[in-house]
Amino acid sequence: MSDKKLTLETLESWLWDSANILRGSIDSSDFKNYIFGLLFLKRSNDVFEEEVEAIMKRDGISRQEAEEETYFQLPVESRWETIKKETENIGIALDKAFAAIERENTTLEGVMTATKFGDKEKLSDELLQRLLRHFNQHSLRNEHLASNDLLGDAYEYLIKMFADDAGKKGGEFYTPRGVVQLIVQLIKPEPKQKIYDPTAGSCGMLIESARYIANLPDGKVGNNVNVSLYGQEKNLGTWAIGKLNMLLHNYSDADIRKGDTLVDPKHRNDQNDLMLFDRVIANPPFSMDGWWTPAENSIEVKLDKAGKEKKVTPDYKKVVSDPYGRFQYGVPPRGYADLAFLQHMVAVLKQDGKAGVVLPHGTLFRSGAEGLIRKGLLEADLVEGIVGLPSALFYNTGIPASIWIINKNKTEAQKGKVTIIDASSDYKEGKNQNELLAEHVAKIVNAYDNATDVDKYMRVVDVAELAENDFNLNISRFIDTSEAEVEVDIKAVHIKLDELEQREANIDAKLTKFLKELGV
Repeated sequence: MSDKKLTLETLESWLWDSANILRGSIDSSDFKNYIFGLLFLKRSNDVFEEEVEAIMKRDGISRQEAEEETYFQLPVESRWETIKKETENIGIALDKAFAAIERENTTLEGVMTATKFGDKEKLSDELLQRLLRHFNQHSLRNEHLASNDLLGDAYEYLIKMFADDAGKKGGEFYTPRGVVQLIVQLIKPEPKQKIYDPTAGSCGMLIESARYIANLPDGKVGNNVNVSLYGQEKNLGTWAIGKLNMLLHNYSDADIRKGDTLVDPKHRNDQNDLMLFDRVIANPPFSMDGWWTPAENSIEVKLDKAGKEKKVTPDYKKVVSDPYGRFQYGVPPRGYADLAFLQHMVAVLKQDGKAGVVLPHGTLFRSGAEGLIRKGLLEADLVEGIVGLPSALFYNTGIPASIWIINKNKTEAQKGKVTIIDASSDYKEGKNQNELLAEHVAKIVNAYDNATDVDKYMRVVDVAELAENDFNLNISRFIDTSEAEVEVDIKAVHIKLDELEQREANIDAKLTKFLKELGV
């Protein structure tokens, strides 16, 4: 291993090469689970060794005594040197190593064992030996890293690369960074606040919120960002990735829970009421079907006239019973969870709180139950703004999406109004996905913050006008982006045609003369 400081470029290349070792053995959408597990194991080993040596030098004590005083406990079976010696059943040895880390460090319970290395059908001993040798190339001690943010930055790079590689499945754990930065800059989190993501994925939105706060006055206390981060994620593997992401960004006290937020929100106080937050930020799965699990798990089966079994589609208006009273504006339909997530976010906002959420365009104009919910939200004056995004920004869908900004404490100028922006043309075209660049984010945020109408781009619309439009928020109803047709001067066109006909006749005459001279 080299003693040179490890740069971000080297680290990114090295980690991506580890994914290429796995290629062909497992599905690309699963690369992240294995690579991040090994990255954390190597990192924790190197930092443990670094800390043990520092304690021995500082206190003049033995290695055994120093090992008992470290912040992070690393059992013998979890040590890199122990695992490197294994030549058979390496995957089982890794599974035992991760289980031992969880046993000694309760905050990591369920995180390290979310991925199983012991399946030889997927991961042979030879393949795992190659991976371990690859991970042994560089030291991840703090003293060997070019900056304190290096591992966090590399982790973000890998999450994006894995999302690119996984295609549609990438949308399950990754929101494009430009979209995340846009929402953060629209809801403007502040120091000392509690920030929450009910569909946290790999926790990129929470980390970007903390990064924003770190650059504000009083945004940091010593080396720590002055913020409390909370999140919940349903998918076990993604939850584990998010927890590791927090650790590698030095947010070890972030409260990231696993479970279904709609059915079983985990962040509750001692009275079993929902915890409240200053800012809520999310990118829920678009138009999730069958979102109320208790109803889906107890679907009634009846016999039709032909005697065949037929499942009875549950009526969500009747079967959804939320003990937390979150769906006060109405129960969304079975096929679209979007406004269930939005109402959850409204319910957990403090009275002066703001939320920003990505939802599909359909939430702006679909009728029925969703139309009634939208009407209720607008009449309650909770919607501060709507930003229509370009199409093809997300991995799991090509359809355009919108950002809803919810504000429970509007200023006098904002009351009874909704800021609507058509940002559908603000993007850089890409091969597979379009991209929001910093310049696009700045343009949108500046227009939004100025709250002054911009022709063909932004309008501040009275709720009364929205009511006249049956509370339909379809952006094209309020912002006309069409270009005026150029008026055609018929007389001028005729004169031009006459000129062209005369020129054609002259050319024909010259050509006939030349052909005669040539004897043709």
